[in-house]
Amino acid sequence: MMLAVTVLCSVKDVTTAFGELARVLAPGGTLVVGELGRWSTWAVKRRLQSVIRQTFWSSVHFWTRRELHRRLTEAGLSIEATRGAIYFPPISAVARRIARMDPVLGRLGTFGAAFLCVAARK
Repeated sequence: MMLAVTVLCSVKDVTTAFGELARVLAPGGTLVVGELGRWSTWAVKRRLQSVIRQTFWSSVHFWTRRELHRRLTEAGLSIEATRGAIYFPPISAVARRIARMDPVLGRLGTFGAAFLCVAARK
């Protein structure tokens, strides 16, 4: 198994990066990719911050489930599972109330998830 967590969001040449991940993965091996989700309140907050002032988030790519699936399959891998996490917003009072529901929401889909996780097999 190989793990790539919040690495691809800051890579300039993602085609080469996905290709290399697939190339070095052992036959029958699993690659687990964890990336920042595009359609979350966390991503909105980070993008707005980068408009106000130059930050790390200014050059980061926020991913969709569809983009990750496409890149992984183009690299020759088969999608096995996809999950989302951190559905609560970056507001402490609201996050405390919603956090307990997060595991359930992660099984329902990925829209709104701040973190996307995809397992793919070679």
